[in-house]
Amino acid sequence: MSKRKDAAEVGRRGFLKGAALAGAATTIAAPLSAARAQAPAAPEKLPQGVTAGQKAAESEKLPAGAEHLIEARSGSDFMVDAFKTLGIEYIAAMPGSSFRGLQESFINYGKNTAPEWLTCLHEEISVAMSHGYAKVEGKPMLNLVHATVGLQHASMAIYNAYADRVPICMMTANIADATMRRPGVEVDHTVQDGPVITRDYTKWDDSPGSLQHFAKSTVRSYQIAMTPPMGPVLLVADGSLQEDPIPEDAKLTIPKLPRFATAVGDSAAVAELAQMLVSAENPVIFADRGVPGPNGVMKNLIALAEALQCPVVDIGGRMNFPNMHPLNQSERRGALLAQADLVVGIDMTDFWGVTHGYRDQLHRTSRPLLKPTAKTVSLSSASQTIRSNYQNFQRFSDVTLEISGDGAATMPFLVEAVRKLANDDKKSAFESRGKKMADARKASYEQSKNEAAVGWDANPISTARLTMEVWDKIKGEDWSLVSGTQPASYWSRRLWKMDKYYHALGDSGAYGVGYGGGGSVGSALANRKYGRLSVAIMGDGDLMVSPSALWTAAKHKIPILMVMHNNRYYFQEVMHLQHMANRHLRDPHTANIGTEIANPNIDFAKLAQSMGVYAEGPITDPAALGPALQRAIAIVKKGEPALLDVVSQGR
Repeated sequence: MSKRKDAAEVGRRGFLKGAALAGAATTIAAPLSAARAQAPAAPEKLPQGVTAGQKAAESEKLPAGAEHLIEARSGSDFMVDAFKTLGIEYIAAMPGSSFRGLQESFINYGKNTAPEWLTCLHEEISVAMSHGYAKVEGKPMLNLVHATVGLQHASMAIYNAYADRVPICMMTANIADATMRRPGVEVDHTVQDGPVITRDYTKWDDSPGSLQHFAKSTVRSYQIAMTPPMGPVLLVADGSLQEDPIPEDAKLTIPKLPRFATAVGDSAAVAELAQMLVSAENPVIFADRGVPGPNGVMKNLIALAEALQCPVVDIGGRMNFPNMHPLNQSERRGALLAQADLVVGIDMTDFWGVTHGYRDQLHRTSRPLLKPTAKTVSLSSASQTIRSNYQNFQRFSDVTLEISGDGAATMPFLVEAVRKLANDDKKSAFESRGKKMADARKASYEQSKNEAAVGWDANPISTARLTMEVWDKIKGEDWSLVSGTQPASYWSRRLWKMDKYYHALGDSGAYGVGYGGGGSVGSALANRKYGRLSVAIMGDGDLMVSPSALWTAAKHKIPILMVMHNNRYYFQEVMHLQHMANRHLRDPHTANIGTEIANPNIDFAKLAQSMGVYAEGPITDPAALGPALQRAIAIVKKGEPALLDVVSQGR
C-alpha cells in the first residue's frame, strides 16, 4: 500500500520521531502547548564528505528499547475510512485507552470532521446523546465505549435506545490475543466475549477478525440499525487491528451502503384492514413508537384519519399526530374504547395495556375495555426483534389481525386503499362522525385549560404554570421539546400546539432514569443546524444521574434551554410508597424517606454554572419565571446552553 505523503502527516511523524529519538523508551510528557511553542532548530552543519541522506539514515538507528514509528497507514485509519462512507456526523465518547488507535485516527487522519468528536464524561451520557440525536435526525451517531467497564457503564442507556427502537452505531474494543495484552489494567479491561452483556438488547454485534471483515461488518451494522424496528448495534475493534500497520500487499475494499426499501405489510392484509376501517361505525386508531425522525408516520396518519374522519389516540412514543387536530382524541381514550367496534394499533409498544384496565391492588386484576364483538388489528414490525429475556415487548395481545410491517412504510398503501373504498354514502357518515370528534376535542381542550388554572399562583410553582410559562415564551419560535412530557404531568401535550414531528420527541424508551441530560443535549445537537430552539423540562432526579451532560453542552456550544422541574423528590417513588403504606394501613407521610432530594437542597444553578452553563435559580416566585425565561432564551439564541432551576410541585 502506498505511503501517505501529505504535509500534515509528515509533520506529525516528524514530531513524534523526534520525541522518540530524544531518549530510549521514553514517553512524550511535555505539554502539547510547549511542544508547539518550540522554535525550529537551526539547520545542522554536516561534516565534510557526509551527505544529508547518509546523516538521515544514521538518525534512523534507534537506541535500544525505543519505539519503531510507522509511516504506513494503521488499521484504525482504514476503520475511519469505512465509517466515513456512512455519512455519520458525530462521535460521542468518554476517553478510553482501548480505542486509542481509533481516536487518534479519527482526529488526525480523519481531520475530526464527518464524524466530529464530542467529549463526554460518562458512557451513559454519550449513548443517551446518540439516542436523542437519532430521534431528530432518524439516523445514528457513532459511540465509542471503553472495553469492559465502558460497556458496563453504557448498558442502561443502550437498553433505553433498544426499547425506544432508535438506531445507534456503537463500537467497543478488546485485545483478543492474550499474549499481546499489557499487564495490569489492560488485562482487567479485556474479555472473552464483550458484547454478551448487551446482546439481549442490541439488534446485532460482531467481533471482526480482520480489517476486511471489519469493513463489511461496519456497513452491515449500519444497515441493521436502520432497518425497522430500528435499534443499537455493536462492533468490537481489536487492539491489534487498530494499531498495527496495514500490510503493503493488502487489497482492502469497503462495500457500498445499499439503498433501503423498508418492509411493507402484506398487501392482502392491508386491503382487509382498509375494508374493516371503512365498514366500522366506531373505529379508533392508536399510534405509539414507530421509526424516529422526519420519516415517521404522522403525515400519512393525518391523511388516513381525515379520509375516515376517525379518532386518533397518540400514545406519545413519537409525535404521531397533531395534538390540536380535531380528530386527536388522546384525552378520551376510555370513552372511545367503550364504544369501539374496531381498534387499530400502529407501531404499538403495549397494545394489551391500552385495551385493558388494570388494578394495582393486593390482588392484581385486569379486565378488557372493549366490547366482546370489537375487532383489533396491529400493524407493527416490533415482533421481528423480540428476545426472550428482557420483557419490553409487554403482554401478549390476542388481536384479530396481526400485520407485520413498518407502520410508516405501510401507511401510504393503507390510505390509498381506504380512499378507493370510501363512496359518497360512506363519506357522508364519516363527515357526521368527524363533527362529533371536533366538538369533543374542543371540550377536552377547554377542560385542560380550566384544570391548568388551578393553583396558578401557588408556591411551589405548579407544573401547569411552569409548562405554560415556557410555552408563552417559545410559541413564536421554531421550537423542539427534547425531553419527555410525563414528569410535568403531560401539560405540554395537552395545551401546547404541536404539529411537527420534532415538537415532541417522546420518552426514554425503557424509562431508565438518567436519559434526560444526555438525551436532551443529543437532540439539541441535531436541532442546532436547523436553528431550532431546543427546550427540555428536566426532572431533578433524572438530571442528577447524568449532570455532566451540562459540561458537554457548554464545551461544544450546543444551544438548549433546560428548565428544571425541581420538586426535590423522586416523586413517582413517593407515590408508590404512599400506595404501599395505605395498603398496609400505615403512615403515608413517611414516604419522603429514601425518596427526598433535599436537606441539603441541590443548587442546580451553581451546578450548571460550575460547568460553564448560564443558569439562574432557584426560582420560587411564579411571577419571576417569565422574565427569567426571557433572559435564558436570549442566551440560547446566541448558541449556548442555559438552565433555570424552578422549584415546583410534585406533579
